[in-house]
Amino acid sequence: MTDLLERRTRLMGPHVPTFYDRPVHLVRGQGVHLWDASGKRYLDCYNNVAHVGHCHPRVVAAIAEQSATLNTHTRYLHDGILEYIEALTATLNHDLSQMIMVCTGSEANDIALRMAQAVTGKIGIIATDNTYHGNTLATSHLSTRRPPIGGYPDHVVLVPAPLSDTTPEAFGTHVSHAIQTLEDRGHGFGGMMLCPIFANEGFPQVSKGFFDPAAKAIKAAGGLILCDEVQPGFGRIGSHFWGHEWLGIAPDVVTVGKPMANGYPVAGTIARPDVMAAFREAFGYFNTFGGNPVAAAAALETLRVIQDEELQENAAKVGAHALERLQGITHAGAVEARGYGLFFGIEFQHDDGTPATDYCAAVVEKMVQGGVLMNRIGRHMNTLKMRPPMPFERQHADQAIDLLEQVLKDTPWNG
Repeated sequence: MTDLLERRTRLMGPHVPTFYDRPVHLVRGQGVHLWDASGKRYLDCYNNVAHVGHCHPRVVAAIAEQSATLNTHTRYLHDGILEYIEALTATLNHDLSQMIMVCTGSEANDIALRMAQAVTGKIGIIATDNTYHGNTLATSHLSTRRPPIGGYPDHVVLVPAPLSDTTPEAFGTHVSHAIQTLEDRGHGFGGMMLCPIFANEGFPQVSKGFFDPAAKAIKAAGGLILCDEVQPGFGRIGSHFWGHEWLGIAPDVVTVGKPMANGYPVAGTIARPDVMAAFREAFGYFNTFGGNPVAAAAALETLRVIQDEELQENAAKVGAHALERLQGITHAGAVEARGYGLFFGIEFQHDDGTPATDYCAAVVEKMVQGGVLMNRIGRHMNTLKMRPPMPFERQHADQAIDLLEQVLKDTPWNG
C-alpha cells in the first residue's frame, strides 16, 4: 500500500484525494459489490457512477459491440446519439427536448451557465453556499469546497444552503435578495443553479414546493432555473425519475452526468428549444468526444436497464425500508435520519449543538473496515451518507445498517 501511494504521488502529484484514512485498492466490481487487491469484498453503499451495478453485462456488451464497430464524433451523422436523446427526453416534461452531449458533469453545468447568459444577456448567477457543480473555471466559482484564488467573483452570489427547518419563504427571500444584489452590482441576473434535493448541502428533508417562492422570484426577474440532476436523476429518489419532478419545479435547463452511462464518461445538458437556439446562436460549441457512438450506446443501454429492471421502483421500496431502519436507530448524537430513495443517512451533533464531524469520520472508517463503503456529506461533514448502486436490495440495506448499528455502539461518543 505504501509503495502504491508513493508511486501515485510521484506520478500524479501531491494532494490527489482518496477516500478513507487507509485508501482502498479496488481491482474488481460486480453488481453492488467491489473487491480489493487482497480479495476482500465490500458492499458498495456509496458509488452512484455504477448506477445499474458495477460491470452490468448489458452495458459492457453495448460498449464492446459499438467500440468494435465505429467510434467517431458528431460532425458525422450517426443514429445512436439521436436515439438516446429521443429516449431520454421522453422521460422529461416542460418541453425539455433538445440536448448537447459532453463528457463530464462539469462541462454540462458550464454549458448551462452559458445558456443562462445567452438567453438573458446577463452574467449574474446564484447557487447555495455549500454546494458542488464541477471543476471548470465557471463551475468552480459556484462550488464551495475550496474558495477560488482571488475570492468569489462579483457576478456570483451564494445564498445560505437550506436546512431541514428552513422555510420556503425564508429561502425564497434569500434568493430575491441575491437577485437584487446582482442587479445592483450591474451584472444583472442570469439564473440559479441547484441540485433539486440539495445533495451536497447534506440532503436536508425539505418538501415538495419548497423551491416555489424562489422559482417565482427567479421567473419574475427573467432568470433561468438550472437543475443539476447528476445525483438525484435517473430514478434514484424512487418516487420520481427526476429530482425536479419531486420538488415540483419546471427547470429551463437540466444537466446530467455520472450515472447516465454506468461509468462510461458521458454527460449532457438538456434544454427547451428556445434556450438551445439562444445558446447555439451566442456560442460556437463542439465537443469532440461528447455523444460519440460508444458513449451513446452505453447511455442508451443504461437507460433501458433502469426501465427493464424497474430500478426506480426498487429505489422507492428499498429506500423506504432503509430510512425506516435508520429512523429506528437510538443514539445520543443522532439528530435526524433522512433520505430520498437510495440516498439516505443520519446527521450527528454533540450535546452543545456542534457538528460531530470527527465522530462521523471514525464511523466511516470502521464501516469500511467492516466491509461497507460509505462516506460523509454536509457543510461540516457530519452527516453519514449512503448512495448505493440501484440494484441495492433490502438484504443489502439490512447488512449495511446492521453493521452501522454495531459500529455506532463500538465507537466512543463524548457527548
